[in-house]
Amino acid sequence: MNQTKDSKQSLKLFIVLSRAFKALNEEINKNIQENGLNPTEFAVLELLYHKGDQPLQQIGGKILLASGSITYVVDKLEQKGYLKRAACPKDRRVTYAQITENGRALINDIFPNHENRIHELMSALTPDEKEETIQMLKKLGLSIKDLSY
Repeated sequence: MNQTKDSKQSLKLFIVLSRAFKALNEEINKNIQENGLNPTEFAVLELLYHKGDQPLQQIGGKILLASGSITYVVDKLEQKGYLKRAACPKDRRVTYAQITENGRALINDIFPNHENRIHELMSALTPDEKEETIQMLKKLGLSIKDLSY
């Protein structure tokens, strides 16, 4: 198989990007787990904290999780007292997840450290490099939609 230099560079970029994501993700997940949550539970609570009540059916798409797993995660968070379900007054088919006061207090407590840890991990890049990286990754992500078969 004869690969072009550009093709090899694409493969290398994929590997470097994957390894960087893995390293970042592992560090962030350690921080989350120290607070008694798994990454998915944290993502659901963080979504509700920052965006307000969410229909259960839409949470998976917003945190990149399969919809079948949402019920399990919501059940666990409900058992821990961090969220509750609420029926939609306008449509009985829709159920919302709402963060409780205990959930809000937990996120109030742990989110600043979470944010600071992410900032620490990203400190290898200057603000300009961060902005450039954001723009390039957005461009890459959006271009993939155009290539989907």
